[in-house]
Amino acid sequence: MTALSTTNVWVLTDSKAGHKNQCLGLASALGVEPVVKHLSPGFPWSKLPPQLWFNPLRAAYPDGSQLQPPWPNLVIAAGRQTVAPALAIKRASAGQTFLVQVQDPVSRRDRFDVIAAPRHDELTGGNVIQTSGALTGISEAALTDAGEHFADILATLPRPLVAVLVGGSNGKYRMTERATTDLAAGLQRLSGDYGAGLAITASRRTGEENEARLRGGLAGTAWWFWDGQGDNPYLGLLALADAVVVTADSVSMVSDACSTGKPVYVAELEGGSGKFDRFHSCLRNQGMTRTFDGTLDSWTYDALCDTEYVAEEVIRRYAEFASARAAS
Repeated sequence: MTALSTTNVWVLTDSKAGHKNQCLGLASALGVEPVVKHLSPGFPWSKLPPQLWFNPLRAAYPDGSQLQPPWPNLVIAAGRQTVAPALAIKRASAGQTFLVQVQDPVSRRDRFDVIAAPRHDELTGGNVIQTSGALTGISEAALTDAGEHFADILATLPRPLVAVLVGGSNGKYRMTERATTDLAAGLQRLSGDYGAGLAITASRRTGEENEARLRGGLAGTAWWFWDGQGDNPYLGLLALADAVVVTADSVSMVSDACSTGKPVYVAELEGGSGKFDRFHSCLRNQGMTRTFDGTLDSWTYDALCDTEYVAEEVIRRYAEFASARAAS
């Protein structure tokens, strides 16, 4: 891959780890170490759409401090609360800053140089780069390091080893008692019918009650459940697993799992939406995922590599942008 012709890069991110991880994953694929700006707009800006922020550079922080020059050559941003500050930086730099927005900014789309958006958003345009899923910072080197770090912890579990990534309720899905019980029953079948070991990590959205139901439903199986203490085993589980079970609520987790090239089973929760349905259909149609029903199979596919694809496009388009800027 051709190198990016600048190292003067900012990442604008809000409080959501998924947004930050996608931006940093893209920066890593570009071969740069960005300056990370964690935005935390206070009231009323945090509740208003970007077009109503009358001073976005100052509104980005609750204490009144503001984003200041020298402005970067390139900005990578994700999340609704980064839209107005990113556009303000472009204005303040007299158009000299190249803007990359990860995910659909919803408003003022034509003012971004690049929008990297998943196909299920159904967004089109000359500045849009469509992806199958979310961008990820997972690399072969990161997986190798994580696998070595957690190998001893998971060494007592039998093979095949199944990583279980559990999300929870969000604006579209509900992790109900029934959904949790069904998941536990399916995992029980993996253990009973296939002798699988289960390495499980939950999220804050899982909730204590659902986590307790999962633990209770796994009696008699060989399992390890992260208790939230010590290093996060997320990458280690992906590195060491023979297959992955992941709940349907998280585009990022499913995308991360598919970036390994390993069999990925998606566990249904109650609810959903058209966008999620299109996302899951896209990956199923590419042979990456299957619906989790308690069975375990082995298959291969080309691992999801959206981040590298987007990075190549950003490098090419930034080079054209910089060349035009130098000629003007």
